[in-house]
Amino acid sequence: MSDPVSSPDASALSDETFIERGRRGYRATMLALFLGAFSTFALLYCVQPMMPIFSHAFGIDAARSSLVLSVATASLAVGLLFTGALSDAIGRKGIMVFALLSASICTLAAALMPGWGGVLVMRALAGLSLSGLCAVAMTYLGEEIAPRFVGVSMGLYIGGSAIGGMGGRLISGVLVDWLHWRWVLGIMGVISLITAALFIRLLPPSRHFTPRRLSFSNLLEGFRLHFRDAGLPWLFLEGFLLMGSFVTLFNYIAYRLLEPPYHFSQAVVGLMSIVYLSGIYSSAWAGAVADRRGRPQVFWVFIGVMAGGLAITLMSPVWAILVGMLIFTFGFFAAHSVASGWVGQRATQARGQASSLYLFSYYLGSSSAGTLGGVFWRWHQWPGVVLFIGLLLTCALVVALRLKRVSGVG
Repeated sequence: MSDPVSSPDASALSDETFIERGRRGYRATMLALFLGAFSTFALLYCVQPMMPIFSHAFGIDAARSSLVLSVATASLAVGLLFTGALSDAIGRKGIMVFALLSASICTLAAALMPGWGGVLVMRALAGLSLSGLCAVAMTYLGEEIAPRFVGVSMGLYIGGSAIGGMGGRLISGVLVDWLHWRWVLGIMGVISLITAALFIRLLPPSRHFTPRRLSFSNLLEGFRLHFRDAGLPWLFLEGFLLMGSFVTLFNYIAYRLLEPPYHFSQAVVGLMSIVYLSGIYSSAWAGAVADRRGRPQVFWVFIGVMAGGLAITLMSPVWAILVGMLIFTFGFFAAHSVASGWVGQRATQARGQASSLYLFSYYLGSSSAGTLGGVFWRWHQWPGVVLFIGLLLTCALVVALRLKRVSGVG
């Protein structure tokens, strides 16, 4: 006999037990999750604009410098294989709180490491810690928010991740022109500790969580259940392709803009993270559109938007590069919002594990494609990187069109 699923049948619950948009508790819940997403992605991506600084400080090339992000996302991906199932057994909020606090401490420790190896170890531990929030927040939303508001709420949560990614890059990119990179990492750790305290205070405890006994057999059964599904494995693959494309672009655009003919300062490159504002809007907007029109009908369009923005970055004028980044970012967050909400809708059992598998693929794409992009940069600089990302997006579009033909997916 299998154990209870991770959330009870929604039809058996009174509508009043769900958190609904416009009612008491919704704003506090969404603010807490917004802050959690902000802190997670600020810690994860604050190192990205500092990659050229690390190259100079430790005498390493672009591909090796990219490991400061890739080891964090790789360990995060590995952690996601277990934290989702763990949350199905012991609950949601406690794991998320531990994740934020421990990742903050690891970031502070990274600032104190004397060598590159030590920095990478602390970054790996920070990524492993953050898997606890990444895996569980999406599941918490799917369980606690009224079903008709899940799409827009997921979009708001992903909007928090967009602001976190932008804020982490923006703060570190600007500060590193004035402060040593160690001080910058320390400041990011302190900011994260403050947001963790607010998260603890604001987020209500779970009301729809039903424990599922943690065992190896249940873990394997969850894997079998999700990979037998007609749609979920393709959605996991989409996470890999989309995030791999996104991280690769932002990993190497800084190297392009720091070199001739642009010679931008590190602060100016960091300020270009303002393009994330388009993702903050598109994530919530796309979730609402998908709720109305159906995910299969809109998902592939957003991937096409990413491809269009990528093509524009091949132009030389700075304004064209910025517009291309803006369009690419808009499309990415829209597509990610739709795909992540889709996984939560598609999975009816072991939802924490389903979310974890999607995000495992997502961050595996970040770590592997983000570093592999450095090979294409060495080969043919920015045109080589664009070719690599273009191949990833072509595969993503093919998979999206296949998902349209899978019955019951949307």
